[in-house]
Parts: sequence; C-alpha cells; structure tokens
Amino acid sequence: MLSGALVFLIDTLSDLFTAALLLRFYMQWARAPWRNPLSEFLIALTDFVVRPARRVVPGLFGLDLATVAAAWSVQFVALALLVALTARPFASPTGSTFAALALLAFVALAKILVYIVMVAVVVQAVLTWVNPYSPVMPTLNSLSRPLLRVFQRVIPPIGNVDLSPLFVVLVCQLLLMVPVAMAEGALRRLL
Repeated sequence: MLSGALVFLIDTLSDLFTAALLLRFYMQWARAPWRNPLSEFLIALTDFVVRPARRVVPGLFGLDLATVAAAWSVQFVALALLVALTARPFASPTGSTFAALALLAFVALAKILVYIVMVAVVVQAVLTWVNPYSPVMPTLNSLSRPLLRVFQRVIPPIGNVDLSPLFVVLVCQLLLMVPVAMAEGALRRLL
C-alpha cells in the first residue's frame, strides 16, 4: 500500500513539473507575452533547473532546448524510479532497459505536450464566449492561434461559430489514441 502511494506521488509530481517545463518552452516557441502571472509563475517554478541546464545544453534557432532537456531528464528519472519500485526482485537493468526508458521519456513528453495544447485550446475557446477580455486571453491566443489557424483556413465559421477548436481537440485525441498509445505500449513491454 505504501509503494502504491509512493508511485502515485512520484508520477504526479514529475508530470506536473514536466508540464510546467514544457509549458514554459511552448510559451517561448509561440512568442507568448511574458508579462503575465502565468509566465512569472512558470519562471519562478522552473528557473532553478533551467538556468544550470543552459550551461550544458545550448539553444537552437532561438529556442531554449535546456528546458526540453530538463523536462526529459525529469521524466527519465521518474520512470527509472517507478520501474525500480515496481520491478521484479532480482531483475537487473540492461542496456535495452535504459534505451526503453529514454524513449518512453520522449513519449511522455509528447503526451504531456498534447494535453497542454488541448487545455490551452479548450480554455481559450470557452473564454472567448464567457470573458473575451480576460487578462489571460493574450497568452492563450498566442498558444492556440497557430494551431487554430490551420483549421480556420479549411473550415469556415458556421453561423459565426468557429469550429476549429473542436478539430484541434479531435486531432489531439487521435494523436493520443494511436501513435502515442502504441509507442507507449510497445516501450512498456520492453521493460
């Protein structure tokens, strides 16, 4: 019972911290405004990991790859701890186990990033109906606009209702169901 609680705690805390790191990276990629409470919170929460990582991992094309590397490291360590807690008693780690954990950490990053996109699009769509002048709207518009624009070019508004958020969420769900779930299942079998 104690190991189940420990597994839950490790999994939840690592996923939340990884989500904060990936949201910081995504906001930088989308050129979201940095003068808002969400950005300041993310910087305060993740700076202790990102700043030292920048000394080791250089940026590329103006993107902070140290943040992605830190997110991957958090997932890798969490997965290694979870495997160590739930593994059979005399199972020794091999090179294929480490490779599977490394790839599984990338799959976990993709999964969390898809969830971040889904939440940003849904919250932005709801706020456009409820409170379009909310202080968080410029940030949400920056995060969701590049994805919505792809579908807005193809699908016109129906009765002045933009259906592009629905299609972005649909594509995100399909990504989670097919390639992410298949890769996760295949890699977990290797452990």
